[in-house]
Amino acid sequence: AASMSVELSQTERAYQKQAGIFQGKKTKGKTPRYYKNVGLGFKTPKEAIEGKYIDDKCPFVGNVSIRGRILKGTVRSAKMNRTIIVRRDYLHYIAKYNRFEKRHSNTPAHLSPAFRVLEGDNVVIGECRPLSKTVRYNVLRVESASAGAK
Repeated sequence: AASMSVELSQTERAYQKQAGIFQGKKTKGKTPRYYKNVGLGFKTPKEAIEGKYIDDKCPFVGNVSIRGRILKGTVRSAKMNRTIIVRRDYLHYIAKYNRFEKRHSNTPAHLSPAFRVLEGDNVVIGECRPLSKTVRYNVLRVESASAGAK
């Protein structure tokens, strides 16, 4: 029974396992799972605690700490594997005309398998170490724009 729960997350070529969790236990029962509280008032999702996924870049079950900036934005694209594009709209003041102009910035963020996201959803992202060439943020909370469950 213990080996079956491990096999569910084996979709990559390399063997996927959580660091610090011994998988050779001979007794039957629920396999242990490493998860943590990221702090700053963000709750650990139930899927991160009870789920079977393995993601080293997830802030709840992986080796990533959230520090620095916390940003809010709207999901613009969710087509990549475990990565989304978050659009942030803001106003920039033009002193000469005493007016504001609309601007936006697109920020790529890592999306943990604990979350289900659709385009248009509002998300909260937190800064972490560089996860790839462009990704420096991690999704911490999803406030779905649609009426569906997150």
